[in-house]
Amino acid sequence: MKSKKHGRKPDTPQSKHLLQQLARTPDKLSQKAFYNQYGALCFRRKNGGSEIEVLVITSRDSGRWIVPKGWPMRGKEPHEAAATEAWEEAGVRGRVRKMPIGRYTYMKNLEGGEVVPCVVEMFQVEVREIETQFKERGQRILEWVSPDEAARRVGEIELKSLLVNFKPWE
Repeated sequence: MKSKKHGRKPDTPQSKHLLQQLARTPDKLSQKAFYNQYGALCFRRKNGGSEIEVLVITSRDSGRWIVPKGWPMRGKEPHEAAATEAWEEAGVRGRVRKMPIGRYTYMKNLEGGEVVPCVVEMFQVEVREIETQFKERGQRILEWVSPDEAARRVGEIELKSLLVNFKPWE
């Protein structure tokens, strides 16, 4: 809903929270101390057709909706790390593309209260296998939803854009 006076959306509690985080860490942002992470945009085709669903999961700490993602892994290429995160966090495996489909930024809350800026390179994973036993089972809620619904659920603006505009590579 746009404000008629200024022609922009009003600030939400989530956007205000992000601005507060950014205001507390200007030195990190100016030093370009962005941390890298790798994420998986996991999707499946509905009834073998062209319509897709994407996987969203909840974070373990806050319960907000996210996609599987994590830190670089020794001995693994970025796309392999993204696929490993999808398996560990959601129990899904499939065909992962080696080239990223995009990236988004967010502020990561570390243990001890430190907040750091992260850039998440996203990799497409066409899910072909779903297991019920996986590393973080019971620690997250998993849901398959339309790309538009996924975009409504996640908080990061750039991730919303990636989800809404996502078209699987063939």
